[in-house]
Amino acid sequence: MEKILITRAGFDQLDEELRVLRTEDRPAVIREIAEAREHGDLSENAEYHAAREKQSLLEGRIKELEGLISRADVIDPTKLSGSVKFGATVKLVDEDTDEERTFQIVGEAEADLERGLLNIRSPLARALIGKDEGDSVNVVTPGGGKSYEILSVRFQ
Repeated sequence: MEKILITRAGFDQLDEELRVLRTEDRPAVIREIAEAREHGDLSENAEYHAAREKQSLLEGRIKELEGLISRADVIDPTKLSGSVKFGATVKLVDEDTDEERTFQIVGEAEADLERGLLNIRSPLARALIGKDEGDSVNVVTPGGGKSYEILSVRFQ
């Protein structure tokens, strides 16, 4: 099985989600199913079928999280330094618009662009890997080509 790179914060977030699903959400769905069963005929019981569907989705997510956690290779970015690599927090400036953005390069399981967490497999992250502060990178994205300058590289 392939290891999944993840930061400590990302691992803790997945672990907490799994804990909540197992200890809070799973028992709640079991109660919903039991209550729906009490309403009689299951063939025409919409509440029962909705609760079973919810249980199916919940169990699927639990299995997914268990798989991710079991294959996780937790990386502590504070112990890293040098050029851009997994875990780096990179401040960029768009060379066309002068807009500044900051991203942390993380694994696929914890990527979230809205929170500035950039998937290591994304075109931008792949272009940044191995580069240093002051370097320029050109990235071909679905929206067209972009040029960025690396303003800073931190490991926090």
